[in-house]
Amino acid sequence: MNDQHPATSATAQAPVQTPSITHYENFPVASWLCPPRLRAPIAAIYHFARTADDIADEGDFSAEQRLERLQRYGHDLQQLGQAGEADMLSRSEWPQVFAPLAAQMQTHQLPKPLLADLLSAFEQDVRMTASQTPYADMAQLLDYCRRSANPVGRLLLHLYGVGHAGALAQSDAICTALQLINFWQDLSQDLPRQRHYLPDADLARLGIARSAIKAHASALTPALQNLLAELHQQARELMEQGAPLVHQLPGRAGWELRLVVQGGLRVLEHLESMQGRNLYQRIKLRKKELPALIWRSIRM
Repeated sequence: MNDQHPATSATAQAPVQTPSITHYENFPVASWLCPPRLRAPIAAIYHFARTADDIADEGDFSAEQRLERLQRYGHDLQQLGQAGEADMLSRSEWPQVFAPLAAQMQTHQLPKPLLADLLSAFEQDVRMTASQTPYADMAQLLDYCRRSANPVGRLLLHLYGVGHAGALAQSDAICTALQLINFWQDLSQDLPRQRHYLPDADLARLGIARSAIKAHASALTPALQNLLAELHQQARELMEQGAPLVHQLPGRAGWELRLVVQGGLRVLEHLESMQGRNLYQRIKLRKKELPALIWRSIRM
């Protein structure tokens, strides 16, 4: 990049400090296993996505207000690397997100369309939740995952310098699996908030009325148990399809991904053992499970 990059004047005056990661996550995010040189860009990407998710999901805003804020957030994203970047950084509502991201975009040439895909998914989530529109079928849900989850994996591969088609496909499989696991792990929280991720086509196939699905033990019928078992198995197959990617990433990056994969598989084991009780109970990984995850990661 030449000296005229618009981020230069905004970021050269003082070091840009990336915020710490404070949200609970099932999977490692910029952990000590991550290559030190990549911790700052990974944290910047994480905070961009996490903040957008919070705009779409947190607080007492109306759907219209959430969409308007997401559109402003997307407009700020589009100014990165453009003539209006410095002005945007001075007036943005989210300088703690875009100042570190601007620096990392300049250093690592992060693909902006992948970040925009994340915002597209968040906007879709807001619209579908507000209109109480369920997903018609698994193809539609997987398209959502393509924009809500897969860009994160592709951004990480970009940072690791891995870009061949096979690796991208495996990354997509892992990220989609993680997104699906998150859906089925969070059923007990999403259903009361009128967020519907169980596809209509699957409900119809098993004769399940959407109106009968509630985050309560009385709603857990044998048919719904069977559907959840199918969905858990689909996520497992995707994770196993993508798992060989761990052998293609160098050093610490590969070990970080091993823990991500094993963390996802461990959550699936919990979900499978619950036999559908995740409809009304939420589980999360505990620190005491880390030694087992490390051992499994070594054996991959």
